[in-house]
Amino acid sequence: MNTPNSANHPANSSADTPATPSVNTSDTTAGSSAAAPAAAPVSPETQAALASTAHAPNSPGATHIRSFVHRRGHITQGQLAALERLMGEWSIPYAPRRLDPAAAFGRQAPTVLEIGFGMGETTEKIALARPDDNFLGVEVFNAGVGSLLRRIEDSKIQNLRIIQHDAVEVVRDMIAPDSLAGVHVYFPDPWPKKRHHKRRLLQPAFVSLLASRIAPGGYIHCATDWEDYAVQMLEVLSGEPLLANTADGYAPRPDYRPLTKFETRGLRLGHGVWDLIFKRVA
Repeated sequence: MNTPNSANHPANSSADTPATPSVNTSDTTAGSSAAAPAAAPVSPETQAALASTAHAPNSPGATHIRSFVHRRGHITQGQLAALERLMGEWSIPYAPRRLDPAAAFGRQAPTVLEIGFGMGETTEKIALARPDDNFLGVEVFNAGVGSLLRRIEDSKIQNLRIIQHDAVEVVRDMIAPDSLAGVHVYFPDPWPKKRHHKRRLLQPAFVSLLASRIAPGGYIHCATDWEDYAVQMLEVLSGEPLLANTADGYAPRPDYRPLTKFETRGLRLGHGVWDLIFKRVA
């Protein structure tokens, strides 16, 4: 998910039509520097995922404006192989019914939702640093899902699951009210053109929905490297009656959110990053 300052949000596109991802045979995801061997033939199930599930088809009755667009994407052989081998082990299919986290994770533990995990670098580090929490990552794009699946396998992460679908529909349909310990929304697509601001993820209606899914005492943590989006986030979060700011304005970056290499580079170049942490009130 890229902007001039960050690699966490997708490049904007005016096209909104599905496209088949192209496969890049030079695979450098998750620390691999050598070209991957030719992948085995992809199963019909994975082909179907690449064609449609990755692009989050509408649920019946969906009416919200999407914060992402369907666009041609590149995927490496390693990411494609991870989708083929690991999707069934670590992913949860979207369904319009409530998720049972204890069954999904095989244990009772606080559950944190991460929306739009990009290539999964931050998600991996947080899940490893907080083994007593469950993490549910939601992402729509195949390359990011494949990348995080590889990270789960390589780092032997047990407390992380993936849903590849539109986050609004996942939160609305699958997350029970008052059930989440936290929500992470890091570097969502800023949609910088004013006419596209309606596509920004953090709008009042969605923040209200998220707040209703967070348990009292839980938190929502957002971060962005676009100042005008930070201003909008602060306004929208502050306007939600179920949420209270933990800081006077923007919050210091907490230790549990690691700096990515792209964020470090942006800070070195003088770009700003704004964190916001709000708690759910009773």
